[in-house]
Amino acid sequence: MHHSIQNLPETGFLRLPQIIGNQKAGIPPIIPISRSSWWTGVKNGRFPKPLKLGPGTTVWRVEDIRALIENAGGDGEKRPWNLPIPFDSTSDVEPSRSRGFERKSS
Repeated sequence: MHHSIQNLPETGFLRLPQIIGNQKAGIPPIIPISRSSWWTGVKNGRFPKPLKLGPGTTVWRVEDIRALIENAGGDGEKRPWNLPIPFDSTSDVEPSRSRGFERKSS
């Protein structure tokens, strides 16, 4: 089964392998990053917080993952979870080692 934002249900939950993929199980990623990068992003607020359904069951709301994908473009609009926008030398945003991106000082 190929995952994409169009194939996601409107509501429900996703487990981590459904989000970042699992090559061994043949699950393609929706968001192609490593497990450790995903958890770092969750910890620092870049990605949505999970829900614990039980001791060994961690899930994310489909709505949160949809919003993450839809708002990750470089259009300068407000993004949930502090997603950085791609660097553009004409914008008033510049890269920062400590905080990702920040406004250029005038």
